Amino acid sequence: MRVLCACLLAACLTSGCEQPPNKEIDQAQGAIDAARAAGAEQYAGTEFTAATTAMTRAIEAVAANDYRMALNHALESRTQAQNAARAAAENRARVRGEVERTMAEIASLLAQADARFATARRARVPRQAQRTAARTLTEINASVQEARAATKAGDYAAAQAALQGVMDRTEKMLASLSPATSAARGRSPGPRK
Repeated sequence: MRVLCACLLAACLTSGCEQPPNKEIDQAQGAIDAARAAGAEQYAGTEFTAATTAMTRAIEAVAANDYRMALNHALESRTQAQNAARAAAENRARVRGEVERTMAEIASLLAQADARFATARRARVPRQAQRTAARTLTEINASVQEARAATKAGDYAAAQAALQGVMDRTEKMLASLSPATSAARGRSPGPRK
């Protein structure tokens, strides 16, 4: 009886691998498509690459008639794709939060820049310093507009890239106006006594 059960089990195991695992490959492909739609290529690249690599190996194993290996790779691909979709959602939310915080900080710095420009004009800061700061401010505003457009489109990675270095440039521009404003104030006559 035990020998018969062992033979039946062996027959079931080998017969289960006589056909390509089409159902599992289709499920894996569906999981890859869902991960791609969730932005996994952009926000969970490592996991997404692992999923597509496992899918490629599954297809190669089917071509080599190694259906057991194809099944293993298809199952691995599906799992990796599901992990990629989860990681993409988490990373996208994190990047979105970072972008929103950075945009708020930049908005505050730009308000300070407007005030410093007004002070610089009244204090008669040299025109060259004003022009340089104004040119920098124009570049900063262009980057912020690009980030806003990307945010509106839901592409937070592109928004993050557009904001790269904007905080530093804004702070440097503000710092460049501060000494010039102070120096110009020192040159201007004070109130008469």
